[in-house]
Amino acid sequence: MIEALGVPHTEVDLILVNRKSVDFTYIIQDGDRISVYPVFETLNIGTVTHLRKLPLRRTKFIADPGLGDIAKYMRLLGFDVYFDPLLPARQIVEISKKENRIILTKSKSLLKFKELTHGIFIRPGAAEDQVKGIIEFLDIKDRVKPFSRCLRCNSLLGSIPKESIIDRIPPKTSAICDDYAVCKTCDKIYWKGTHCIRMNRLVDFILGRRETPEGT
Repeated sequence: MIEALGVPHTEVDLILVNRKSVDFTYIIQDGDRISVYPVFETLNIGTVTHLRKLPLRRTKFIADPGLGDIAKYMRLLGFDVYFDPLLPARQIVEISKKENRIILTKSKSLLKFKELTHGIFIRPGAAEDQVKGIIEFLDIKDRVKPFSRCLRCNSLLGSIPKESIIDRIPPKTSAICDDYAVCKTCDKIYWKGTHCIRMNRLVDFILGRRETPEGT
């Protein structure tokens, strides 16, 4: 009945019937008072809920093939996001279960797989607003670590001396920038160029420090 009202079961962390916790198998009785609660991140309800062994607390994700921009922005914020544009639905569910990843998807049908426990339905809108919604929904602003993860392959970045990569840096960049980072997996080099201004604005918007992701 909860899903019939438009709420995927993966977005539910606690169901109370007449003030007592129940699972999805409960048969509704005439006169029942039912309360349905969404994801709990900062409040430990492990001793209360009967829905699953662990409430949603993980901050690893897997995005469906239509969410490339969201995957990139989430990685920009430092979150571990598995993304493959060719991945079929069944494999997304399998990876989610195996690696304890929260599924991000625009497909309600994907979130109705019985074996799936953790997932978020992405509402229509601009990617910036959608990512802001995910962060607020899960209450994970305190876990944001901007510019710590590779946007291309999702691996963590590490600092690297300018001298060791001098032959790989454009001369104009080398003349004005001394701090660099490199992906530990794909070897992509990052530095704070003019593009970082827009990225910082985006981060501030997502974290609620500015009203729009653009402008001064």
